[in-house]
Amino acid sequence: MGKEKVCLAYSGGLDTSCILAWLIEKGYEVVCFMADIGQEEDFEAAKEKALKIGASSVHVVDLRKEFVEKLCYPAIQCNAIYENVYLLGTSLARPVIARGQIAVAEQEGCTLVSHGCTGKGNDQVRFELAFYALKPDVKVIAPWRLPEFYNRFAGRNDLLAYAAEVGVPVSQTKTKPWSMDENLAHCSYEAGILEDPDETAPKDLWKLTIDPLDAPDTPEDFTVHFEKGLPSKLEYEGGKVATEPLDLFLTANAIARRHGVGRIDIVENRFIGLKSRGCYETPGLTILRSAHVDLEGLVLDKEIRALRDQFVTFNYSKVLYNGLYFSPEREFLEDSITSSQKTVNGKVRCRVYKGSLIILGRSSETSKLYDMAESSMDEIGTSFAPVDTTGFISVQAIRLKK
Repeated sequence: MGKEKVCLAYSGGLDTSCILAWLIEKGYEVVCFMADIGQEEDFEAAKEKALKIGASSVHVVDLRKEFVEKLCYPAIQCNAIYENVYLLGTSLARPVIARGQIAVAEQEGCTLVSHGCTGKGNDQVRFELAFYALKPDVKVIAPWRLPEFYNRFAGRNDLLAYAAEVGVPVSQTKTKPWSMDENLAHCSYEAGILEDPDETAPKDLWKLTIDPLDAPDTPEDFTVHFEKGLPSKLEYEGGKVATEPLDLFLTANAIARRHGVGRIDIVENRFIGLKSRGCYETPGLTILRSAHVDLEGLVLDKEIRALRDQFVTFNYSKVLYNGLYFSPEREFLEDSITSSQKTVNGKVRCRVYKGSLIILGRSSETSKLYDMAESSMDEIGTSFAPVDTTGFISVQAIRLKK
């Protein structure tokens, strides 16, 4: 009988390289799956490393377009955010990776899938719920939850020693032991010295964005256009235009990165019940979401906005964070997002400078909710008399008519 085949989500980093070697050591045939979701990675070098370690094949799949259009854009549409700060950069990528991995597993005839998620993190939940939703009969090998694995490899130093022992080349060293996860939307940093929440992240930790203190002394202006809440055009550098979603998102990233926009350092509540300190860079998503939030102030009905904020944004963010993307509630919430965004058309003029995003102005050719004459403080009249219910009713009637 042939060896049982495992499809491993492979990154080329320390954990998954050691897991690849360990799975082969345990007698499995391992097919490696690498998702190109915009991380700055030498995929050919990673592929060569996996084959050198002993993988039977390596699949590198470009999922960037799907990632932007199916995950990042809906997140912008509903202003998705977790605990008021985190823009869900890691969470957004997991459904795309899981879907791609299951497709490769089925193509290769794998009966098992594996990942390098720790037993203390959220990603184990996100991946495995997605695996089971997409392929209910699949079996999952989660090494960091197996006693024979975690007793042998108690921490990253043990992995580094194992890598040296079996000849696995790794870029992580004992002097920089933090864990990184990168995609088109963000880069996250955890573990190592960052586990002390009062330890300032070192300057050389940040990979994507320039230090705001070192950013250009000249601000940069750009304009973001939206159609039904989705970014449709980005005008920048005095006449250049990006419209295709992936190109637009990459352009937004480049603008924010060179001005140090999108850094956060937080302690969050993980789904599994632990608190975790993380440092995140989310450049393009930060400026696109902020521009969208601003435009909604001009064009979105206040009651729709309140309902969306209180129910849809909160729950959609929670669903993404907790790994429930492949669920009926996510489908329902996305339908609600689409419905809420019918009038969110217009443009927002923005400026980035030294780590900050500044809104310069906004306009819409289709919105009728804002009227300069009605809102003017220089014209005689009133919109609401507190003691006159007729005045209040008339204001509501005007809102409903518009």
